[in-house]
Amino acid sequence: MPPNSTPAYSGFRAGQVGQAYNEAAFRYFLAVDRLRAERSQRPVILVLASLRESPGRSAHLSQHLAAVFFSGLAASVREVDFVGWFSERRVAGAVLAQGGGTACERTVIGNRILATLKTSLPADRAPQVHVRVIRMGRRLSL
Repeated sequence: MPPNSTPAYSGFRAGQVGQAYNEAAFRYFLAVDRLRAERSQRPVILVLASLRESPGRSAHLSQHLAAVFFSGLAASVREVDFVGWFSERRVAGAVLAQGGGTACERTVIGNRILATLKTSLPADRAPQVHVRVIRMGRRLSL
């Protein structure tokens, strides 16, 4: 394993936190779920959460902040969904295997996760939280 790499399934603990995949594992499972979504014609929802230093620039997440992010994501998803690094140490992600097909549902998901993260972060960091909810998968023509 390269010296700066984290294990594929490494925990970030802040109370009762689940597990978070490293970037390579997260992107692999995202690709698998995306293919599954294309075959089943059901969307996969990708949630990306980060702290913005400036427009378009995500801040580095310390171990403590990563624990807060993954704790918030884990509390907001079901046990069949998964969380991990979309971009190592900068962007946390969650993949929701089903649901969130409509724009309204995606807005509700994003707002719920944003609220959870903002209440878990220090007051000076809460305004910097950015959550993006993306519908993935496409309809197959029959």
